[in-house]
Amino acid sequence: MSWSGFKKAVNRAGTTVMMKTGQIEKTIDREFELEERRFRTLESAANKLQKEAKGYLDSLRAMTAAQTRIAETIDAFYGEAGVNDGVSKFYRTAVEDLDADTVKALDGPYRATVLEPISRFCSYFPDINDAIKKRSHKLLDYDAMRSKVKKLIDKPSDDVQKLPKAEKDAETAKQIYEDLNNQLISELPQLIDLRVPYLDPSFEALVKIQLKFCSEAYTRMAQVQQYLDPSTREEYAGGFLDSRVEQVLQGMRDLSITGMSAS
Repeated sequence: MSWSGFKKAVNRAGTTVMMKTGQIEKTIDREFELEERRFRTLESAANKLQKEAKGYLDSLRAMTAAQTRIAETIDAFYGEAGVNDGVSKFYRTAVEDLDADTVKALDGPYRATVLEPISRFCSYFPDINDAIKKRSHKLLDYDAMRSKVKKLIDKPSDDVQKLPKAEKDAETAKQIYEDLNNQLISELPQLIDLRVPYLDPSFEALVKIQLKFCSEAYTRMAQVQQYLDPSTREEYAGGFLDSRVEQVLQGMRDLSITGMSAS
């Protein structure tokens, strides 16, 4: 920070303190406050959307990676017994293909049509916040000069040039503040209104990508079913699978080895 910038920061800090103690009247602009609140709502929602959009892609990768790991484990669990019908091998192949083909193929389009546009939208926020911060500084400068003019009117100085100079400085500060304030009041609503037409294409792409993934996953898992025991499929469809599982568990409990206690 330059020496000039440092002095301005000190003066503004002093003005803020004097406002809090009632020594300087603070300008209230309800119109700007409303637009700033609307912008803060948009900023919060957009940043959350950016985070969740990235989280979705990460979760998709994590889910298919977990499917691959569980498929490998199931295949190892079946061992030689799985060779008879090939179901564990086919399941493993299906989830590996889903991870390798579908998710990786969707990665690029998802980034290009969903993640990057949302990130670009959010990238404008720092500049807007800088403009809002600058407006706040210019308003402090204006209120400080306005207070100085009032004091010189209430208690005239022996130097007759002080009041005209203070009035000129106050008018200059007012013009700088109002130009920036009017620009923000005009453009913030335009930014907020643009959010829907801007997001629409990404929203459509998101739905299509999700549909593509779900369709591919369903197709691959449906193909695995043909390798399952037909009686198992029928029992599942008829709601009798629980009783079959219970029968198997009872058979395990009947084994002497499961009832052995440690000596």
